[in-house]
Amino acid sequence: MTTSQTITNAEQKMQKSVEVLHKELATIRTGHASPALIEHLKVDYMGTILPLNQLATISAPGASMLLVQPWDKTSIPIIDKAILKSELGLTPVTDGRGIRINIPPLSEERRQELLKVVHHRIEEGKIAIRNVRRDALEELKTQEKDKEISQDDLKHLQNQLQKQTDAYILRIDQVGKDKEKEIMEV
Repeated sequence: MTTSQTITNAEQKMQKSVEVLHKELATIRTGHASPALIEHLKVDYMGTILPLNQLATISAPGASMLLVQPWDKTSIPIIDKAILKSELGLTPVTDGRGIRINIPPLSEERRQELLKVVHHRIEEGKIAIRNVRRDALEELKTQEKDKEISQDDLKHLQNQLQKQTDAYILRIDQVGKDKEKEIMEV
């Protein structure tokens, strides 16, 4: 693998880490209704475990309500059960055609718990970025040892990789700050 491929691969993996963090944080409940909150809930449908978004249309008709409209109306009870079993603390209301979920406002205590979860996920994202950097550095050092690149090139590439890492860590921090702000909104 060439040095430019090593740096490019590292950047792609870092970008992927930021995207994964974004998706994970979208599932953390705030005071606003968001389909991302429940779309990945696992539902046992006819012996197959499927994410909810493969069984139904999920929409947010209001700021504090989600509407789940299953394509197969016979799946309403199992979807209802999956939502109740989830750790989201939501209570679904079925009406025969679909499921309505009112999103209650968050208490201050619950907001603090969610902030801890957000901080934990942010730290995991930073660790993932640092692991990508470590792997890329090892690859570059191997290339230098095999005389594919010079020591000067290695130093230059290490600096380039560090700048890239710092930029992605800043992105992760910004994603975290945005989510914290969203959680603390009343």
